[in-house]
Amino acid sequence: MSSIFFYHLTESPLETVLPILLGKARQAGWRIAVRGRHDAMMQVLDTRLWLGDPTSFIPHGLAGGAHDASQPILLGTGMDIANDAQCLMSVGRADVMPEEVAKLERAMILFDGYDPESVSHARTQWKLMTGAKIPAQYWAQEDGRWVKKAEG
Repeated sequence: MSSIFFYHLTESPLETVLPILLGKARQAGWRIAVRGRHDAMMQVLDTRLWLGDPTSFIPHGLAGGAHDASQPILLGTGMDIANDAQCLMSVGRADVMPEEVAKLERAMILFDGYDPESVSHARTQWKLMTGAKIPAQYWAQEDGRWVKKAEG
């Protein structure tokens, strides 16, 4: 069954959390789409993933290339999911729609807890998802670990 998890980032930046969550999603056997709103942000994340820990390489690509469909992780700004992902990760206040979540194993919304616009966007997305009866979980960082704070 499809579900959506909300990750409230207060102790670690996106550049630190994203590779961890991508690794866990890959361990689950999922193909992943990472959706942002700005190409510049996707390029920064692409660079960070390439320059990350060489012992835990994360295979990925930027959307718009010739091999989008074969990418295990595809970073982009469009609403289409060109790599048949089972998991969608939203960053930078990118929208996620209930009808697309229903077709996935999991969606995740990662949001900056110190950015009021990001928090507001996450609240709107929570209401949209729970209103559409999509099972949702809200996770927050506490003392270096993730703690489930709400379920809807």
